Amino acid sequence: MRSADDSAVWRERGDPLVAGAAAGRLRGLRLAVKDIHAVAGHRIGAGNPARLAEAEPQPSHSWAVAALLDAGADVAGIAQTDEFAYSLNGTNAHYGTPPNPAAPGRVPGGSSSGPASAVALGEADAGLGSDTAGSIRVPASYCGLYGLRPTHGLVPVTGMLPLAPSFDTVAWLARDPGPLARVGDVLLPKVGAAEAALPFRTALVAGDLVALAEPEVADAFAEAAADLAARAGLRLARVPSLGTDPGVLGAAFATAQGAEVWESDGAWVRAHPGALGPGIAARFARASEVTAQRRAAAEDVVHRAGRAVRSALRDDTVLLLPAAGGPAPPTDEAPERKAALRDAAFRLTCLASSAGLPCLVLPGMAVGGLPVGLAVVAGHATDRRLLEFATRVQAPRRKF
Repeated sequence: MRSADDSAVWRERGDPLVAGAAAGRLRGLRLAVKDIHAVAGHRIGAGNPARLAEAEPQPSHSWAVAALLDAGADVAGIAQTDEFAYSLNGTNAHYGTPPNPAAPGRVPGGSSSGPASAVALGEADAGLGSDTAGSIRVPASYCGLYGLRPTHGLVPVTGMLPLAPSFDTVAWLARDPGPLARVGDVLLPKVGAAEAALPFRTALVAGDLVALAEPEVADAFAEAAADLAARAGLRLARVPSLGTDPGVLGAAFATAQGAEVWESDGAWVRAHPGALGPGIAARFARASEVTAQRRAAAEDVVHRAGRAVRSALRDDTVLLLPAAGGPAPPTDEAPERKAALRDAAFRLTCLASSAGLPCLVLPGMAVGGLPVGLAVVAGHATDRRLLEFATRVQAPRRKF
């Protein structure tokens, strides 16, 4: 019989659920697949039992699942997600909260909560998820994992349930940089060896972004950023801002994202009153109220911010920032406190999403004995360089 914790992590599980090719560079790698990717012969539930009950088995794999299976990876199972992938918390009103072994009694972060928990528990070697506004980056931060949100559009999202297509990416995480890079080697377009090995030379730190984090995180970040720069041979350059107000951008991004979310899932939500958990229901209600005028104004802010960030990150420059505003909150944290932590994380994550840029999360900090990730945002299509960077600068794994 499956335990309550197991059901919170896995929707379906096998030994394996789907076997990969008999030979390939990922042979033996166990994959936890977020329940928004198509797995042939299985349904997509998107973290909601009503949707699962109505769903038909998928006729084929998503592009990413097929590519990884062809390379020899096994699908260990279909892992849980926050409903419709529309949350950063890592809780689910229907299936429960997956455990976070790096921070017991605390949330794992969402919406790729099931894959993150499975990887952190050692039940999978890599987690295949998505990242629209932080859905890989926040779980990686909370669970002490490595994670990559790739350049928007670089990895096909075919067969992945859409949330906000202008920002949706296939994304993945792992306990160590090796499996993270091996998955990336399969999913990312090929580049020349010389291009992949081009060094980053400058690391920007923007004061207004660091200020979004809790004071203890900001202090730990200053030390971690300096240490990373020293180990990687980067010149650390501190600037007040990248030219955009994080609060203004966060509000605009939430509006622009919400408009697309309602286009993707609003019809289903209207047809199923009462089917969503309370937090997700409130988020969809706000999304339903976005007018065309508000959407256009918000998209203008997002596009201008994206241009500013892309301009700041030349080929040899990266941006360092905390991956989240604080450690994972306790599962029983007051709703107001959870909302504040989510908002801080969202303002940090939406920057790379607005610019469509790749973002690597390293398990670089410990605050009060709890993990907080260090995020590295780089220029367009530098994803393979980021993965090589992760492998080169990895620090000894902490025991959280």
